[in-house]
Amino acid sequence: MSRRTPRLPSWLPVDPYIMALIGTVVLAALLPASGTAADVAGGASTGAVAFLFFLYGARLSTAEAVEGLKHWRLHLTVLACTFVAFPLLGLASRGLVPYVLTPQLQSGLLFLCLVPSTIQSSIAFTSIARGNVPAAICAGSFSSIAGIFVTPLLAAALLGNSGGGFSADALLKIGVQLLLPFVAGQLLRRWIGGFLTRHKKILGLVDRGSILLVVYTAFSEGMVAGIWHQVTPARLGALLAVEAVLLATMLAVSWYGAKRLGFGREDRIAIQFAGSKKSLASGLPMASVLFGAQASLAVLPLMLFHQMQLMVCAVIAKRRARDPLEDASGSAASRETAPVG
Repeated sequence: MSRRTPRLPSWLPVDPYIMALIGTVVLAALLPASGTAADVAGGASTGAVAFLFFLYGARLSTAEAVEGLKHWRLHLTVLACTFVAFPLLGLASRGLVPYVLTPQLQSGLLFLCLVPSTIQSSIAFTSIARGNVPAAICAGSFSSIAGIFVTPLLAAALLGNSGGGFSADALLKIGVQLLLPFVAGQLLRRWIGGFLTRHKKILGLVDRGSILLVVYTAFSEGMVAGIWHQVTPARLGALLAVEAVLLATMLAVSWYGAKRLGFGREDRIAIQFAGSKKSLASGLPMASVLFGAQASLAVLPLMLFHQMQLMVCAVIAKRRARDPLEDASGSAASRETAPVG
């Protein structure tokens, strides 16, 4: 008899990129950059962050963004989930210090609550669940654009000195490293947009490689500073439990809140997936600018939450795909006539 190779369940996605991130953290723990190597890695990381946001600006289609504004109620709902409900829950987590979370982990959790929503995974899960995919595309894009401006301002207001000494100088760094490259990319889009489209896969690898460099630099600084001695297995377990409650709360708020506001099934699906998730790609570069040497602890909650949201939302999307459809009047169609995708 042939033995079958054990496989993970299809509903339990283990993102290969998360594995690469974990490998990068292990590398930083074993071989942290220090001295001249740290200076080189820091300079390269700064350049990588600027290049990332240049690409974000160059890829954004202004025409698509303007077209998406027609569904403004849905986008405002997603933005309210991302930049109002999430931050309020993050502020409430201060009551968990010092008994459940350390001050540093709580700051990282609050920062997680301030970053924008995802784009790719929101679209993918909305498509699986047979939701409003165009709305998910626009909602994720608007959230990412707003996050470039809103996240630093919220961090300045809510994190204060806990954000690694956040100050006017840090705000200036945000402008130079994030906003200026983004605007430059948007201005040059008409000339380089075609090139970016033709080389999407290669530039995607550049994106991810740049973020891995940012992670390596941040965790190397943390190892050299000795801040990892502050994190125990019990604290990590407590952080995971708190994040599970946070995700469950936002999934419920985005779904039932959208229903209360009168949105149909397809729109509610887009709102739930775009309004309950946080972007690792946007959050990591911002954290490296905002937190400096404390960035490794600051991004730990975001990295854990990212994998958790993928696993949980994959299960929800599969179940939503089996829901009965709604007709134009909002009533449920029969399960027999509803396609399963």
